Amino acid sequence: MSKHDPFDPDLVRQLATLIAETDLTEIEVEKGDLRIRVARTLTAATVHVPVAAPAPAAPPLPAAAVPVAAAESDAKALAAHPGAVLSPMVGTAYRRPSPDAKPFVEVGSRVESGARLLLVEAMKTFNDIVAPRAGTVTAIFIEDGQPVEFGEPLLLIE
Repeated sequence: MSKHDPFDPDLVRQLATLIAETDLTEIEVEKGDLRIRVARTLTAATVHVPVAAPAPAAPPLPAAAVPVAAAESDAKALAAHPGAVLSPMVGTAYRRPSPDAKPFVEVGSRVESGARLLLVEAMKTFNDIVAPRAGTVTAIFIEDGQPVEFGEPLLLIE
């Protein structure tokens, strides 16, 4: 850690280890102007049942019972979807410009290329996430104020 670069990779590793060894999902350390936040996102697989299913569907598994490998493969499949809008950074995603404002987009919203879809706050900076193409928002995978990882699918535009 140099005088010009206050970033301490060892501290980040220690915080990540602490999160991995506990039930915590997020930890933040602040010292002077330096603020380090480490978060993990737990995802659960979604069970899709065809509309014309001949037999009643089994109830969905509780989040704790969903295999991690299945959730990871679903996330990878979503990330590979041509209409997926992925998080370009680790941060906190916001669907609205302020807590009392309406969301930028909802499922069913028609968007043009370059339209603001949401914000990702990282290191006290709000970054616009814009539509890479025109289309209709068919799914939104995040809640307002949810921590997101780099490459995590945020929504789909088809």
